[in-house]
Amino acid sequence: MAQKLDVVSVGDIVTDAFIKLFDDQAHAYSNEHGKWLAMQFGTKIPFDHVEVLNAVGNAANAATAFSRLGLKTAFVTNVGGDQAGRDMITALEKEHIDHRFVRINPGKNSNYHYVLWYKEERTILIKHEEYDYHWPSFAPAEIPRWLYFSSISEHAMPYHDQVAKWLEKHSDVKLAFQPGTFQMQAGTERLAKIYEHTEVLVLNREEAVFVSGGDYHDLHGLLDKLHALGPKTVVITDGPNGAYASDGTQRLQMPLYPDPGPPIERTGAGDAFASTFVAALAKGNTLEGALQWAPINSMNVVQHVGAQNGLLTERKIEELLRDSPDWYHPTPMQ
Repeated sequence: MAQKLDVVSVGDIVTDAFIKLFDDQAHAYSNEHGKWLAMQFGTKIPFDHVEVLNAVGNAANAATAFSRLGLKTAFVTNVGGDQAGRDMITALEKEHIDHRFVRINPGKNSNYHYVLWYKEERTILIKHEEYDYHWPSFAPAEIPRWLYFSSISEHAMPYHDQVAKWLEKHSDVKLAFQPGTFQMQAGTERLAKIYEHTEVLVLNREEAVFVSGGDYHDLHGLLDKLHALGPKTVVITDGPNGAYASDGTQRLQMPLYPDPGPPIERTGAGDAFASTFVAALAKGNTLEGALQWAPINSMNVVQHVGAQNGLLTERKIEELLRDSPDWYHPTPMQ
């Protein structure tokens, strides 16, 4: 018998091979074109070690966060008919994520990315495989309370129309949207129906500017422009400055949870924040409570390698929240 799902995560899944570079074998520098990683060209460069992480990516990271936080979670994604795809499904099963909606594509490769890990930052070499994306059929008892939609291939634009049409038929399902690179590049006009159906939109500050066309220095203006696209709740993360959230009636600012030590590696911090914020709401928490949960999971993720190793249970988040400083709470935005 099909079980009622709390949340279905939607997006691409990938294997990440983290290649740890020695500090003295590369260097980072900035110029007018951005920040760059440089290594000696045309030679052999020693590296420290490799860590292979299966079943990662924005939507996969979110699915893992939801499952560890006690939500009945399923994942809609595509894998190839190869060993990497089988390893991904095994990894999902270990995290108690329902993988019946994972579509296996015979003759195709699974997404496999290489991560150049230099100090606490990473540069990711990506290649999205071309799959034939199809929205699955859900039995009435399987329809989730929430849909969490994140990064997906540029080849999947028509897929967004399928998702939007499904949401129109199932208006009780709440959509959380954490757009990936290609989704942002597609533009708000192309994805207008997705934004209109969005309950919670999560972006970092630079992404908020790109998506809305607003002024980086005008946070209230950015929130106004993003609300105008349709989302009921808008969250903007802002690195060391914490995060800002607006639900149409209140606007709050939330500081970071104090780090126990320097970050080891920053992959997945944004995914942890966004998914934990949504999980808190799905579990009946308030906007204030969701803002207090999210930075805790994000803090712990950067104390580990990869996007999932540091994801916490609800019990651990509540424990860290009880031990938090007096100043760790949301305040009205100025």
